[in-house]
Amino acid sequence: MTLPAELSTPACREDVWRRAEDFFALPELRHIGADRLREVRAEIEDTGTYTHTPEELLIGAKVAWRNHARCVGRMHWRSLRLLDFRHCRTAEEVAEGCWEHLRYSTNGGRLRSVISVFAPAADDGIHILNPQLIRYAGYRRDDGSILGDPLHADLTDAVLAMGWKGRGTAFDILPVVIRMPGEEPRWFEVPDGVALEVPLSHPSFDWFADLGLKWHANPAISNMTLEIGGVRYTAAPFSGWYVGSEIGARNLSDEYRYDMLPVVARHMGLDTSHDRSLWKDRALVELTAAVLHSYRAANVHIVDHHTAARQFVDHVEREEAAGRKVPTQWSWVNPPMSSSTTPTYHREYDAPDFDLRPNFVARDTWPPCPAAEQRSHT
Repeated sequence: MTLPAELSTPACREDVWRRAEDFFALPELRHIGADRLREVRAEIEDTGTYTHTPEELLIGAKVAWRNHARCVGRMHWRSLRLLDFRHCRTAEEVAEGCWEHLRYSTNGGRLRSVISVFAPAADDGIHILNPQLIRYAGYRRDDGSILGDPLHADLTDAVLAMGWKGRGTAFDILPVVIRMPGEEPRWFEVPDGVALEVPLSHPSFDWFADLGLKWHANPAISNMTLEIGGVRYTAAPFSGWYVGSEIGARNLSDEYRYDMLPVVARHMGLDTSHDRSLWKDRALVELTAAVLHSYRAANVHIVDHHTAARQFVDHVEREEAAGRKVPTQWSWVNPPMSSSTTPTYHREYDAPDFDLRPNFVARDTWPPCPAAEQRSHT
């Protein structure tokens, strides 16, 4: 890969080399010899960028996970597995890579931490426009309400305009939308059997199953850029497994999502006429309990927020013992329910460092060199 001329100036090449030097200075790469550094330097001088070996790519992705300030599951960073799809050159090939990611990482419910990396960005890069590989549609209705997930109403509008036709239920899986460099976006229907879903029931409330709720097993984040040593991978979906409260206390409960707390509370016979009855709190607990119960019954791996919090504190202590900081955004590592009952709530952390690399970053925040930064503001 060679960068476009406007991104291959001497200033750009020096910027990429500086970032590459920082990357190869990581202790995890101390075994890399001087010959490899000279090879990288020569490739940058020749093309404006360089190609990671599979080993470098996997180490970079692991460290990016370790550095990401908003992830509570970083204790498992060493277990990350790589699917290297940098050879994919068409939207069809990228889509097939996404399906393989889902199959491999879902693993029949025994979820594995996996990242799939597609070709690095020469300029614009490959983009998966869905925030996750599996997301539910949100259909706008004439009365202003939304059937399904309101968070994805805009994406649903877009794919409908592109010719997609959903079934019109509250849990229609959206197609994956892929935009290759220099091409218009294209949508690809998720094949049958690729997205494992869990129907929700409750261990004590027989009526709960009649609500018709379900959720998908695999939270495969697909709208972030992986940055390693001056190289951007704009398509690099990665996944682990859910914390139960993400589904029960956010996706299904937030008023701007599925807003199920009033429905659950009514079925529980709670007084919803005033907040002091704590009906929201009680419904939230039971909804999250249903998620944990259902995933366990379906043999799909999930973790409760108490366990996730203990694991994160263990991770922090282990990293501190190794002499490493753990940049952390406090609000993201504390659960959306019963936060004060978890160990993550009662301590402070190293301040978030969003310039730390390698890392996963928002798609449009990376200035690869001074020339590119100037161009992005014109």
